[in-house]
Amino acid sequence: MQIARTLPRFLALLAAVVLSSRTANAALTAVTGFGSNPGGLAMYEYVPSGLTAGRPIVVVMHGCTQTAANMEVAGWNALADQYKFTVVYPEQSTSNNPVRCFNWAGEYGDTANLVRGQGENQSIIQMVDKAIATHAADSTKVFVVGFSAGAAFASVLAATWPDRIAAVSIMSGLPYKCATSVNEAYSCQSPGVSKTPALWGDLVRGAHAGPYPRVQIWHGASDSTVVPANQTELVEQWTNAHGADATADSTEMIGTTTHKTYTSGTTVVVDAYTVGGMGHAIAVGTDPAGACPSTVGAYFTNRSICATLRAAQFFGIATGGGGGGGGGGGGGGTVDTTKPTLAFQSPAHGDEVSGALTVVVAASDDVAVDHVTLTVDGADAGSHVDAPYQFTWDATAAGPGDHTLTAEATDASGNTQTTSITVTVPGAGGGGGSGGGSGNGNQPGGDADELPGCSLDAGGGGTGAGMLALGLVAVLGRRRRR
Repeated sequence: MQIARTLPRFLALLAAVVLSSRTANAALTAVTGFGSNPGGLAMYEYVPSGLTAGRPIVVVMHGCTQTAANMEVAGWNALADQYKFTVVYPEQSTSNNPVRCFNWAGEYGDTANLVRGQGENQSIIQMVDKAIATHAADSTKVFVVGFSAGAAFASVLAATWPDRIAAVSIMSGLPYKCATSVNEAYSCQSPGVSKTPALWGDLVRGAHAGPYPRVQIWHGASDSTVVPANQTELVEQWTNAHGADATADSTEMIGTTTHKTYTSGTTVVVDAYTVGGMGHAIAVGTDPAGACPSTVGAYFTNRSICATLRAAQFFGIATGGGGGGGGGGGGGGTVDTTKPTLAFQSPAHGDEVSGALTVVVAASDDVAVDHVTLTVDGADAGSHVDAPYQFTWDATAAGPGDHTLTAEATDASGNTQTTSITVTVPGAGGGGGSGGGSGNGNQPGGDADELPGCSLDAGGGGTGAGMLALGLVAVLGRRRRR
């Protein structure tokens, strides 16, 4: 497979990214001995002080290149302190998937993870059972929230364990069984796979009989990693599974976010948010619904609405309204004057290049990167609002000679940073580093987007976000089946 040839080129960089994200966090406790664990996952949990019997459980699932600790930025621990529930954090391993994606489409043709009681879905249910037994939790109030690959796996859990999951929140995710192979994963993410509502619903019904969990869906309107068409297909899948139609029963605007609800009888069974201007990220920020426990960071971007809070309200474990500070950098009084950091990853200054290549730029900011633009010899070559900041440029068409590439990053406060490099297109018969040049010695070349999967965009977020710009994902890792 092409993926087997391409993947090793990424592992050195991705290993460094993963290691850098493995900072110990005393807030989470590792839990072992939770069952046979056929999926080979790790279990962490957060248990607030004063927890009593009969309280809910929220399962929080990370995206590719992330770990359990990375998802603490979402603020579920703070909500657990306030509303008293247990938070369970499954964590993927590099032995299951080289870049820690939950295997939402199976593994190299092995679809066990998509079948009830097998692979990773069975491991997560065993974690839930362990938490119920340990903390005397309410088994009827188990909720799942996930981002990117974790969101796609939330779809898996909703379909395979509808009798155990009360509701899910899918943030930048995909429909259940949108893909069951590597090749299908490419088209599933972009341009998306279109089916009738009935066919999507049949996939869910084929996993296990209902009734099914209520489903909340969040998606960035500018998501280029998992395109917004997937939100439409998710709405069709889960409304059909609930016996409802895919015509919204209510629509409202919350700032730049479109909120639609879909009901069966008097119950909202699908709750959909489309966040204007957002890429592949989780929305945070000051929200009229109440105080936001989230903070801006890598993959968490300020859009003046709080996905975590609204997910908790949808689950019925947090109250609406209320004041107080909000995360997401929405308040404060301190003027941000710090410029973003910016660097070309590929090609490098002085490289010889030819043919169509991918220009890769890394950008990060202490608050949030809003967008990155590229010009070539002063001519506009594109703009991206979320990482990976990659631009396609036909060097050969530009003609022989030196060419100046200039990148400009703008943060959420309007501060800008600019950097330039010069590359050379050789004359007829010359050599040339087609595919993006040599980079800095440990970066991939111009075919960075060959790998399928839920790649985590920095989403305009936080310090170090740019270092994850090349974290493209192999959806389907290799593992020895346990």
